[in-house]
Amino acid sequence: IKMSKTIVVLESKSKVDKVQKFLGSNYIVTACLGHIRDLPHSKLSIDIENRFTPNYEITESKKHVVKKLKELYKTNGKDCKVLLACDYDREGESISWHVAELLKLKSTNRRRLLFTEITKTAILDSIKNSKEIDMNRVYAQQARRILDRLIGYIITPILWKHIQSSYNKNNALSAGRV
Repeated sequence: IKMSKTIVVLESKSKVDKVQKFLGSNYIVTACLGHIRDLPHSKLSIDIENRFTPNYEITESKKHVVKKLKELYKTNGKDCKVLLACDYDREGESISWHVAELLKLKSTNRRRLLFTEITKTAILDSIKNSKEIDMNRVYAQQARRILDRLIGYIITPILWKHIQSSYNKNNALSAGRV
């Protein structure tokens, strides 16, 4: 019988080798390289009529990452554990949720690792004290992203129309992030 390995998904590729060394051969450590889904730039991508639901799509530059994650998960069996070890902030929480959603992970097969330093002790402690994905943090990031999009799509064109002509032509005005 082939034993499935536990998959650990980090946000940053630069940490993969060190964490892999700490955890050993029963783990497969990989990275998602940041956000893997976003709101498409070509349209508003917010369903205003349906509780401001965001319409996420896999980012073009991350399609290969998603394919690799899905292959790893499939290779190790649908019952393998996935430890979501993205950064310890609301962006990392959101990225972890997006990975879990794309892999269609059952809550029994996924855990969230939280650590603030890349040491063997911190990594092993985070596994011992793993948590559920904190949906409040996910929603906080999602709300900020939705507001960025709504404000940006509404205010930036006004800036362009009324102010850009008197502003330095080499600098595009933007409403920026909320």
